[in-house]
Order: sequence, then structure tokens, then C-alpha cells
Amino acid sequence: MKKTALIVSAFAGMIALSFAFTKADEPRYKNLKVLPKNINKQQMDSVMHHFTGSLGVKCNYCHVYNEAQKSMDFASDANENKGVARDMMRMTKKINQKYFDVKNIKSLEADLEMTCYTCHNGKAHPGKWPAKGPQGQGNGQKTQAASPPPPTPAPVMPQN
Repeated sequence: MKKTALIVSAFAGMIALSFAFTKADEPRYKNLKVLPKNINKQQMDSVMHHFTGSLGVKCNYCHVYNEAQKSMDFASDANENKGVARDMMRMTKKINQKYFDVKNIKSLEADLEMTCYTCHNGKAHPGKWPAKGPQGQGNGQKTQAASPPPPTPAPVMPQN
């Protein structure tokens, strides 16, 4: 009986020690400077789809391909557009908090907000001036311009 208790105690002690020295899970995504460190895959996908839809771009617009690994290196800062995107995210957050009362980036609760699409309208570089109207506009003729497809909804992200 004492032998069994000793073996069980030793086994329990080994299990406890293994948990004590187990490394905590590393963050899912590396090199996040604006997005929350605890963002999950669904939220990250939502943010990235919002960017691609709002700017009409693909992943390689901000991210670089790693030839050695034969995959995208999402953590790399080698593409300067990634830094610009971070600056734009900070700017948009400040504008929304100051002028549109968007709290904690819970954008779906806001009545009005600014998103990437507000300025970009599906283009990588927002226009400086409105596009010229279709032929006949301004002379009393009714014209109907095709509207761009709606962007993906602005993502809802957790607080930092």
C-alpha cells in the first residue's frame, strides 16, 4: 500500500513539475504593432478582408513572400506599405474616437464611422479629387453611374 502511494505521489509530482516548466503559448501572430496581440484567426481574417476589399489589393500589397520558406512572411516589415497601413489604422482610430464617438473599436455599434473604404473606395491610392461625372452630367440629362461594390464590413476587434 505504501509503495502504491509513493508511486502515485511521485507520478503526480512529475506531472505538476511538467506543467510548471511548460512554456506559455506564444502569440498566434508575430509583430503586431496596432492590432491587438490577442486577436484570433476569425478577427484577423475579417481585418485583412476589409483591407483587401477597401483598397482593391491582395496580400502582397503589404506583405512579402519568403523564397526560402516558399510562403508569405506576414511578420516581416520589409514592405513599406505595411508601415503606411499601420499609420492609416492609427489615424482612422483617432478620427473615429474624436469625431464619431466610436469606443473600443467596436465599430458595429457606431452610428457613423470612418473606414479604409471611406477614402479609398476600392482603390490602393485614394483620389485627390472626385471623378469626373459621366458625359452629359450637368446639362440636365439624367445619367446613372455604376456604383462600386460595397466593401466588407469594418472589423470588430478586441481591445488591446
